[in-house]
Amino acid sequence: MAVKPLQRSLAEHSGADVIESLSIQHVPFAERHGKLWKQGPFWFQGNFQPFTLSLGFIGPGLGLSVGWTVLASALGLLVGTFFMAFHASQGPRLGLPQMIQSRGQFGYRGVIVPLAATLFTFVGFNVVDTIIIGNGLQAVFGWDATAVGIGITVIAVVLAVYGHDWLHRAFQVLFWCSAPCWLVLSVGILAGQVAGSAEAGADGGGGGGAGGFTMVAFMVQFTAAAGYNISYAPYVSDYSRYLPRDTPTPRIIASVFGGAAGSPMWLIPIGAWMAATLGVNDPLAGILNAGDQVVSGLGAVLTLLSVLALVATMGLNAYSGMLTVLTGVDSVRPLRPGRRARVLTISGLAVVWCAVGLSVSADFSTALGNALLLMLYLLIPWAAVNLVDYFFVRRGHYAITHLFRPDGIYGTWAWRGLVAYGVGLALMVPFMVVGPFTGPVAEALGGVDVAFVVGLAVSGVLYYVLTRRLDVTMEEPAVAASERELALREPVLVNDSPTAAGTPVVNGTSAVDE
Repeated sequence: MAVKPLQRSLAEHSGADVIESLSIQHVPFAERHGKLWKQGPFWFQGNFQPFTLSLGFIGPGLGLSVGWTVLASALGLLVGTFFMAFHASQGPRLGLPQMIQSRGQFGYRGVIVPLAATLFTFVGFNVVDTIIIGNGLQAVFGWDATAVGIGITVIAVVLAVYGHDWLHRAFQVLFWCSAPCWLVLSVGILAGQVAGSAEAGADGGGGGGAGGFTMVAFMVQFTAAAGYNISYAPYVSDYSRYLPRDTPTPRIIASVFGGAAGSPMWLIPIGAWMAATLGVNDPLAGILNAGDQVVSGLGAVLTLLSVLALVATMGLNAYSGMLTVLTGVDSVRPLRPGRRARVLTISGLAVVWCAVGLSVSADFSTALGNALLLMLYLLIPWAAVNLVDYFFVRRGHYAITHLFRPDGIYGTWAWRGLVAYGVGLALMVPFMVVGPFTGPVAEALGGVDVAFVVGLAVSGVLYYVLTRRLDVTMEEPAVAASERELALREPVLVNDSPTAAGTPVVNGTSAVDE
């Protein structure tokens, strides 16, 4: 079947002025309007919100001092962000959402297995965000938690529906509004302008002294921090896929790493200090308390800005959740997703996370730690397989059009990726410590959880071994044919004006119009 160029205005695809029309489709090269310099601030702001602050509550809640909590978090962030940032290079190279690219490792339908894990992550984050905001605003301002939960869900849905460019814009605005306020608060804390009760300071381990250390608590904090940014791995190329294809790999990795690690390195220590010194167990209450002690009214302003930042992050989760659902549906029954599909999918996800978030009641620190551990367990084997395939097996060379074909070169069920994922996940179980469950090996280690190290090593090494006999040179003709087909979809000149192709026309119908 011949591929005809589709004459369509560039803005209609890009989402710069209207609702973004692309979803799981390949982003044409001429529509790569993203800017590399925006990636750092984007991911900085993505973590510059109360959820990140609350990670600092975990260590003190387990009896860990502030100093040890900060060290464990810093080490965890370095490890987790390292693996997360490498996924960012896939967006410019392939122009695809992250989970579509995963068909190269798991197969056209086999990708449904890791899709379930990523969808759990997206929805799980928004459930916890709804709890943080609803309970927090009810505690500090007396607002009705149900009304707040519904309101923030609507805002997140609107951002996700409008799509990629609007999310970037929202994060840029919030970054420039929030950073100065957090800087004032941080200076005030360092200058000793914020004080808590003596009882809270004693319970928190003395504000970071030498005491208050257990290996179990240290590893829980380390794993939570590592899992926090590793759980972003399925998102990253969703927001870098509009960058030019020739974007230097080291620069995009460095930009994402710096942004995603920078804000948690700033906020988690503040959260740990608040838990130990102020005795708070709610991030918004801690922000209000500390902010008002530094400058009258700063607490309220920073609380509202923090809520808006978290709502924008909920939009991020909803957007990537939509891409995940559409990828899953397309894997079962090929579809041509357009604006209607994105609106219906995002709305459906919103109903789920809002309903669960408004009905859940649990100890916050414990629930947060367990949720992050589950996300980490499910995503680590996938991340290992995906990165090994991209950097060591296929080295970034994929037949992009075949990722959309059930009869493509990557197969329907790619057994190598599925076996590596399943074995890695299974072998993590004895090393897990989550909720009431402690694996036998973890118990022998005194309750120390090193499951994610096992999953990363086992799945990555096993996948590499299984692909040693895979002759990727046999894929080269398909890759070349795919590149030619994509070139035919690029913009053509009509009346001396550039128009964008984006997708093939089948029987006169665009694949993005449905």
